[in-house]
Amino acid sequence: FNCLTGMYIPTEGRVTLNGETLPPKPLAVVRAGMARTFQNIRLFANMTALENVMVGRYCRTSSMAITSILRGPKFKREEAATRERAQELLDYVGLGKSTELLARNMPYGDQRLLEIARALATDPQVLLLDEPTAGMTPGETKEATTLVRRIAAARGLTVLLIEHDMSVVMGISDR
Repeated sequence: FNCLTGMYIPTEGRVTLNGETLPPKPLAVVRAGMARTFQNIRLFANMTALENVMVGRYCRTSSMAITSILRGPKFKREEAATRERAQELLDYVGLGKSTELLARNMPYGDQRLLEIARALATDPQVLLLDEPTAGMTPGETKEATTLVRRIAAARGLTVLLIEHDMSVVMGISDR
């Protein structure tokens, strides 16, 4: 996953998506349509759930530094659209009522779901999930498995999964 998403530079070969070679730069990979979650949760602990998902939308905005500093009309439009999309994604993953909770104060299973919502905020074509149910209770695991199946079916995404729990793998995989 680290090579695919530009975090590591492969010693040989190349990473392509839709016939285009992706540079080993995470932002370029995300903009091209590939998003990921991490085995060890990487949320912004002191930001709310909504803010964490809004960060994921950054790659789909076009406001430049000056526009953002001055908070001009373009910035305000993009900020409102980003906030609205982030709330939709929180609702979609079942965290709609956790909008204002700081990420660090959320239960572990909800933090995992929050990472998925943030990855979805990038509008990916390919979603890479690195052990999305690691450390979850059986109930949380079932909920996450159902969510990932729903994401793949409803959004038409390709989901690439690293997971040690074979019941999760078989519950998500269609082949």
